[in-house]
Amino acid sequence: MVGIGLPTPLAPDGRRRVLTLTLSPTLDLATSADHVVPGPKLRCDAPRIDPGGGGVNVSRAIRILGGESLAIIVAAGHAGAMVEDLLRGEGIQPLVLPAPGPTRESLSVTDRSSGAQFRFVMPGPPWAGSDVEVVLTTASLVAQPGDLLVLSGSQPPGVPVDFPHRLAMRLAARGADLVLDTSGAALRHIVETPGAPPIATLRMDETEAAELAGGRLRHRHETADFAAALVARGVARTVIIARGADGSVLAAEGLRLHGLPPRVQVVSKVGAGDSFTGAYVLALSRGAGPATALQSGVAAAASAVSTEATRLCRPEDVARLTPLCPVTAM
Repeated sequence: MVGIGLPTPLAPDGRRRVLTLTLSPTLDLATSADHVVPGPKLRCDAPRIDPGGGGVNVSRAIRILGGESLAIIVAAGHAGAMVEDLLRGEGIQPLVLPAPGPTRESLSVTDRSSGAQFRFVMPGPPWAGSDVEVVLTTASLVAQPGDLLVLSGSQPPGVPVDFPHRLAMRLAARGADLVLDTSGAALRHIVETPGAPPIATLRMDETEAAELAGGRLRHRHETADFAAALVARGVARTVIIARGADGSVLAAEGLRLHGLPPRVQVVSKVGAGDSFTGAYVLALSRGAGPATALQSGVAAAASAVSTEATRLCRPEDVARLTPLCPVTAM
């Protein structure tokens, strides 16, 4: 940790600081072609280049919506430097930890003839145990009482499946909360092996929930039952499950809510989940209750799906759509 400056931005009185952690950021390239078919060279448009990765996009969404966050990213190489520069260009000053290998790049290509979008996501470099400890130690040093730290995105190869639990324990010792949006083996471990303390907020999509539940959750009430069961088992204090066009379900002790999005033209689903999380956490940091935070997240996700390529939510859309996203008790 020698030589790494640890910024401690102060939140306004009465507000909680937001930190985001991205273990495997990406340099996202998005383009389009007339037809996406195997065989011939595909002549593509000039690519749009954005910094990417779950936590990175959460910080970007928060910035778009007028908030502030400390983005902690693990990056290296040319792509990592570009991610850092692009974030600074958006007014986000990241805390960069050295990665064990070059930062990955990802590509999305839209077929203009059909509107279909093809997304190619590369793996990050493999980690060693010492890399994991650097990140956990940094989080312990940076976190302050009351902070909300968002861990979002996939885990690089070599990061143990219990990393979120280990991070939650470090944060709890500092009086901070973990908001988690992960996938794969790490998500399954969280659900099947609840730890102490529980995750503050756990978010997943309907496909992930169905896999964990052992079958499709056809109705929002089934989704709410599953989410509430996870809360009862001590997996998380709050569980949010996204149901696509049917909105999102939130469960906490003694509480079940459903947020319904308005009808919008779906252009690209890239960044919808991160926009949700950014708006949701920003609302919580400003003292909003779960219903208001859920409504903000649903509106931001609806805005994001109506934007092209890798663009996130737009503030004017979120302001317009929020009143059109009813939240009801279940």
